[in-house]
Amino acid sequence: MTSEEHPLIAARSAKVASLRDAGIDPYPVRFERSHLAADLHRSHADLAPGVETEESVTVAGRVMLHRSFGKLMFATIEDVSGTIQLFVAAADLDESAMAAFGDLDAGDWVGAAGTVMTTKKGELSIRVKTFRLLAKAIRPLPEKWHGLQDVEQRSRRRYLDLLMNPESRDLAILRSRVVSELRRQFEARGYLEVETPILQSEAGGALAKPFATHHNALDIPMFLRIATELHLKRLVVGGLERVFEIGRIFRNEGVDSTHNPEFTMLESYEALADYLDIMELVEAVIPAVASAAVGSTAINYKGRPLDLKPPYRRERMVDMVADAVGSVIDVTGPGEDARAVAEKHGVGTDPHWGAGKIVEAIFDELVQPRIWEPTFVLDHPVEISPLARSHRTSPGLTERFELFIAGQEYANAFSELNDPVDQRSRFEAQARAKAAGDEDAHGIDEDYIMALEYGLPPTGGLGIGVDRLVMLLSDQAHIREVILFPTMRPEA
Repeated sequence: MTSEEHPLIAARSAKVASLRDAGIDPYPVRFERSHLAADLHRSHADLAPGVETEESVTVAGRVMLHRSFGKLMFATIEDVSGTIQLFVAAADLDESAMAAFGDLDAGDWVGAAGTVMTTKKGELSIRVKTFRLLAKAIRPLPEKWHGLQDVEQRSRRRYLDLLMNPESRDLAILRSRVVSELRRQFEARGYLEVETPILQSEAGGALAKPFATHHNALDIPMFLRIATELHLKRLVVGGLERVFEIGRIFRNEGVDSTHNPEFTMLESYEALADYLDIMELVEAVIPAVASAAVGSTAINYKGRPLDLKPPYRRERMVDMVADAVGSVIDVTGPGEDARAVAEKHGVGTDPHWGAGKIVEAIFDELVQPRIWEPTFVLDHPVEISPLARSHRTSPGLTERFELFIAGQEYANAFSELNDPVDQRSRFEAQARAKAAGDEDAHGIDEDYIMALEYGLPPTGGLGIGVDRLVMLLSDQAHIREVILFPTMRPEA
């Protein structure tokens, strides 16, 4: 909206012009602040009403409320820690300064120097001796009492959401705590944090459709990574025995309450471990993160109590599916037999799916939504686990688990496949699926196979969905609430 369309924008723009005409910069370079609002409230919590101190401080923040009573003016300013009141009296400022303070608008940034006091009503304030406009807000803030409530506009204009809604700021801080504690947990266990390429010449490490681009100088197609897995395991081959990365992942897929095309994953790999070891790791890390972020493993989610305290339930995927459909599906058997069971229970399938993929589809439709307490779902079919080690005792299955809580997946882990011959066979199967039309399948990564041929030790790998974990701990139903800048449809 331009100044011609909005009279308040025009009026504020005129104030900027007037300031510049008077030789005053409405956007100065810096300001020295001595105290945050919260610090002052803590240090003066016992100051009685009507007391004036001689303690000089400087504060700075955004004007959220501005009131004038002739020779007295008040402004509530907000900084990152909270709010504090500015007390402005004609006895302390000259006429031009009083007029300048009166010209401030809600939304302006201002810095002020003065002494700490309390009003007769007991409100902690700064008795202003000098002040300076730090940034003139041209656009008015959203209406005070209703704030910014429209969900789509909150996501599109996150800066306004954070500005007007304390709950959104708290959520951003909680997310930071989650990421920090995840990092601390892995570093404390001897894991080395690393960075792997975001632009890759071969998409791999997961079954997902990548974003494709082109590198002009090299004249080659490239892809935004869909996982960090294959590069992290190359590092284990190279002798970095415990590695992890917290990074952005990109998948060219739809947007819904639990999916965003750009999201954050933690992936870790530990030499000489298997998926049983990684289950113990998850049972230690998730409760620790919950305690650090929200103070307890006992939380409420979607109106129901939920405890993240271990041990977690452990069930095989094929057994849970058998319970749901009333019969055991042989994942090594004909796809037609599994498809008949799926259709009987109203689960759709694709013609090129084998029995393993159909078992997963039945699980997704009939079992997953009913899981509430933390549950390790174990031993996935080989067909849907191209990078997981074949199960040591169960043909057709792999040593893989996913952690499900409240109907959603939060972690995925394997005993990693380290046999280069078996890995090539899995990649070839994926290549055939890709040729048959499966957009989530990928080709053969020859360099990764070469790395395996140099010897990947027994390794346990893990991926944790950071965004979903934040959703769980903050009781949010939509992923856009925990991503500061979610992917949005273009505005009409």
